[in-house]
Parts: sequence; structure tokens; C-alpha cells
Amino acid sequence: MPPEISARPGRACPLCGFGPAEAFISIAGAEYDRCPTCALRFLDPAHHPDRETERVHYALHENDIDDQRYRAFLSRLADPLLAELPPGSSGLDYGSGPGPALAAMLREAGHRVALYDPLFAPDRGVLQATYDFVTCTETAEHFHDPALEFARLDALLRPGGLLGLMTVFQNDDTRFAGWHYRRDPTHVVFYREETMHWIANRFGWRCTIPRPDVVLMRKPGGPAEGQT
Repeated sequence: MPPEISARPGRACPLCGFGPAEAFISIAGAEYDRCPTCALRFLDPAHHPDRETERVHYALHENDIDDQRYRAFLSRLADPLLAELPPGSSGLDYGSGPGPALAAMLREAGHRVALYDPLFAPDRGVLQATYDFVTCTETAEHFHDPALEFARLDALLRPGGLLGLMTVFQNDDTRFAGWHYRRDPTHVVFYREETMHWIANRFGWRCTIPRPDVVLMRKPGGPAEGQT
């Protein structure tokens, strides 16, 4: 049977803050809305997983630093990011997870990379610094408060700095119910290309999408801007 389309009123969008968003779809009692302003699709916060549920689920991921297939997957972001970074840049892997392979790849390329993850690398001291680049791979879809998280990412970037994101874009509402990315119980917000452009406009970043599901955002100003 097709998923039920709900007639209930929508909630305010957790990314742009405008509302009410459109009531989108109800699946097995879980309600999703879509925002006509920034195009975000998002789960009712009442159904967000708690930290322990997230930790148990993440522990099932096989994110081995030495796994060449995993490295090949991460290279989809690493390659275009490395092409933009000046030598010896300082960065932060935000949401590094239990196996920070991307940080290892960037260190091997000669860059300094700190780690932050609320579950696996919870040193909040690294959030007091600023960086030439910040990476956020397979993390943004977990944001319970994306407005707060993107504001934090902006604050972490030096003028001219780069934010590299990777998440699977949500492109087809008709397939949302059966979409593998939605079925992950820790995924609570889903982005489209137009959502990424809305975020860039919100912070004054320059947005490029070098390949599907990969985004580079350049913060204006500073000596890094315009360098390749």
C-alpha cells in the first residue's frame, strides 16, 4: 500500500525556521514534513532517536580507516576538497564517527586535521578553534537541530575557509517511503540541491556541487579565497 499522506498542519522548519512546513507523509506512525522555503524534508522531533540508540546503530557501521572501499567512497569528497586546499591547511572532521578514515586521508595529503564527534570524539575544546576547512561526511542527515549545527560550522570556518559536505540528496518524493536513506533510524533530515543553495545564501557562502551528493561551500574573505 502507498504511504499515508497526512492532512495535519506542518511544523516550523528546523533549518530555515519558517513555518508551518507542509505535512508531507506518515510512515508507520512517523510523520515527515517538507519545507517550501528551503526544500528540507524532516522527521517529527518526537521520533528522533536518543544518543544511546544512535551509538548502538553507528557501532554497526564498518568504517575501517584501512578499508580501501571506504576510502574510495570518501574520495568523492576528498578529491575535490584537496584540489582546493593550500598546502598544510588546518581542518576539522566534524562528525568523524568511530573510524575517521577521511581525516587519515587528509593527513596523508599533508594537512592537519582535528576530530569532533559527540559520541566518539567528544572533545569540545576543538570547537573553540577556527579552521581553514571543515569536513562533514554522512553527518548532516543526523542533525537534530540543523539551524544550530550549520551556524556552528560557519563559526568554525576562518574567512575564506571551505566546508566540505557529503550526504545523499533527496530527489524523489514518490520514492521517499522506500528510500534506503530514510529507513536508517538515525537519519532525521534530508537535503536537496536547492536546500544546499539556501544554506549557502543564508551564510553568504559560495556553493559548488562537484559531483552528486557532494558540496563545497566557500566562506567569503580571507587569503584562502580564490586559491586552488
